[in-house]
Amino acid sequence: MIPDTVIIWEWLAFAVRWTHVITAIAWIGSSFYFIALDLGLQKAPGMPKGAHGEEWQVHGGGFYHVQKYLVAPERMPEHLTWFKWESYSTWLSGAALLMVTYWAGANLFLIDPAKADLATWQAILVSGGSLAIGWLIYDGLCKSPLGQRPTVLMLLLFVALVVMGWGYDQVFTGRAALLHLGAFTATIMTANVFLIIMPNQRIVVADLKAGRAPDPKYGKIAKLRSTHNNYLTLPVIFLMLSNHYPLAFASEYNWLIAALIFLMGVTIRHFFNTMHARKGYQWWTWAVTTMLFVAIMWLSALGLNQDSYDEAMARPFTPAEAKFAEAEGFDDVSRTVIGRCSMCHAREPVWEGIYHAPRGLYLETPTDIARAARQIYVQAGLTDAMPPANITSMEDDERRQIIRWFRRVGAFGTAGL
Repeated sequence: MIPDTVIIWEWLAFAVRWTHVITAIAWIGSSFYFIALDLGLQKAPGMPKGAHGEEWQVHGGGFYHVQKYLVAPERMPEHLTWFKWESYSTWLSGAALLMVTYWAGANLFLIDPAKADLATWQAILVSGGSLAIGWLIYDGLCKSPLGQRPTVLMLLLFVALVVMGWGYDQVFTGRAALLHLGAFTATIMTANVFLIIMPNQRIVVADLKAGRAPDPKYGKIAKLRSTHNNYLTLPVIFLMLSNHYPLAFASEYNWLIAALIFLMGVTIRHFFNTMHARKGYQWWTWAVTTMLFVAIMWLSALGLNQDSYDEAMARPFTPAEAKFAEAEGFDDVSRTVIGRCSMCHAREPVWEGIYHAPRGLYLETPTDIARAARQIYVQAGLTDAMPPANITSMEDDERRQIIRWFRRVGAFGTAGL
């Protein structure tokens, strides 16, 4: 049988996610390595002219002798390795994943009609436009006189991120809000590399090749942006993982949870930065990190950001959902899903040990089921991923019934994709 469009789309999404994880590992790994290397440099007698510090390292059975020049060496080496594609590939694959998951699946993952009943094109415009506008605002702040006051600039950046998190939560689903805050932050980080750090390094290299003395200001500017990237890395990883944990993204205070995560990123990185700089172990940072994490758990317990069962029952179908609700077999599929899945995927789960619907997905009303059509088709129709270990004994005939119902709509690009 030739795979249908949903199967192809699922594998495409998997391939893009795989690529994104691989490139992110490469970028974050090299970033953390160079931060540790930079902070661990030491002065030593006999260093070449212009050398700022050196470091001896051992790895893979060999020894490495690394020296750093704050501006540039007197002579440009024949071979110069540029670290840039790790960053670019991570952002490009992340942007592709955003499009595959949240733009193509806007009806399920991006748009929350209870917050803002947006058309798909409107939601996509807000999604992509906010990333571009956010960079322009951030870049303008860095190039303003505030760039000479790094602490004040960092505080303003923190405030801007909190405001963006709150703003995203006013128009998107909780899951999309935190993911977009992560994408917003990652866009700043990659744009720093592409538009500031790399061009400045090219200017220095060009000056050196032309026999001119490089201007130290370019290194200072790049250092500021690199410092921001250093402290933003850990929060970005959290925000990218948050879509797997409803207590993070479906909380009424998800934007405030994200704000505390940014503070945790600062405390954790401060510990490792000072350690690599051989300035001792700042153990107090872990006490602060623990308190912030406890505060996050407390905030998540104050209440999930969800509609009630009665509100969900009263909500009308969107045009895309209506196609599935009107398709032959919907009533039978609804009975199957409610009977086999809703004990866990409910606003108040009744299955022992389940306290919140997995991934914040509800399957207890007709609108819930129509909205999650593609998820049901993939997880319980094409595969036996759900229910887990078939713990509620879903029959093969019921799975085939789900497949027939979904395919009657011919639903590539409609609700739940």
